[in-house]
Amino acid sequence: MNTELKEAIEALEKEKNIKRETLFEAIENALITACKNNFGKADNIKVAVDRDTFEYSCCAEKKVVETEDDVEDKLLEIPLAEAVKIDPEAEVGGTVDVKINSQSFGRIATQIAKNVILQKIREEERSVVYDYYIGKQKSIVTGIVQRINGNNISVNLGRADGLLGEKEQVPGEHLKATDRIKVYIVDVRTTNRGPRILVSRTHPELVRKLFEQEVTEIKDGIVEIRSIAREAGSRSKIAVYSNDPKVDAVGACVGVNGIRVNNIVDELRGEKIDIINWDENPGNLIQNALSPAKIVAVFADPEEKTAKVVVPDYQLSLAIGREGQNARLAAKLTGYKIDIKSETQAKDAPGFRYEDYEDYDDEYYEEGEYEEGEYEEGEYEESYQEEEYNEDETAEDAAEEAAADTEE
Repeated sequence: MNTELKEAIEALEKEKNIKRETLFEAIENALITACKNNFGKADNIKVAVDRDTFEYSCCAEKKVVETEDDVEDKLLEIPLAEAVKIDPEAEVGGTVDVKINSQSFGRIATQIAKNVILQKIREEERSVVYDYYIGKQKSIVTGIVQRINGNNISVNLGRADGLLGEKEQVPGEHLKATDRIKVYIVDVRTTNRGPRILVSRTHPELVRKLFEQEVTEIKDGIVEIRSIAREAGSRSKIAVYSNDPKVDAVGACVGVNGIRVNNIVDELRGEKIDIINWDENPGNLIQNALSPAKIVAVFADPEEKTAKVVVPDYQLSLAIGREGQNARLAAKLTGYKIDIKSETQAKDAPGFRYEDYEDYDDEYYEEGEYEEGEYEEGEYEESYQEEEYNEDETAEDAAEEAAADTEE
């Protein structure tokens, strides 16, 4: 048994996760290549590696001719006198296998054989890594920040490095070498240098996968995340639904004393997360999506995917959010184009009053089938800007104002 070859193959099989048969084939191809370099051709060369003993043999199949004078090519032909020494039953016109001493090959042929084996190992290793990460595409993995190359960040994912591009980085998140982070694998591509793995910290699916890891009810399918809207680094809204009436979807995601959602917030470096109940009724869904603002009325058009919302005067800023963020996220979450007005504004605004729908079926603004839509940039009309208000007013300011009105 060739112990050295056996140990080398077993080590490669374990460390690189390369199949043993692939390594055997690489050795056989390398020996054939070496023979071709040494003799000039290898059409009649046969190489085999015993899968049990790890012994390899290299021989040339030669045609038997009658005498030495009949030999035209020594690589292809052998006289009968020499053939019978190898095989006593050899006869003219037949063939015999003549062993080749591969150890007698020159330095160049040996180096070529070595390069063939190394090249095959590298190709197979890349293939193994690619297959591994293509199976993890659209999922999250934990990585360590390796280095920062300009605007891009290289993240060590274990078997390979992932590329965190500038657009996939969270604004305001300052990563440094050795930071341990979770990333979402967006795409895995094959290149000449091996697999190219593109990862993200801003993808909405990162939030979904973090909740799947943290919340057992989601992993078991009891609770579903029906929709996600995210502005990475600032705030996310998710709509959840429970398939079990006994399980509170929002409570399951929040966890005892908020431990589950807080773990996710910590991973996202302080990004705020709003969790709301999903509702098939678009009016109720939009009302939930605009929380924590109080809603007076919602007039939703399922066909046009538009909704007109009326809120108390003191809740307008809270419903809109800083720089329109709350309304914008609600629009993304529901797939509806949302127009928000205060009660004062709604009095003179067509479409914001119940009397405007007296001739329509109640289904127009109360029921209707909800279809998940895609919110596009610029689709949201900030009609509320027609009225004067302080755009920089925060949700906390609005809440304080509401409390003051209540006391009065």
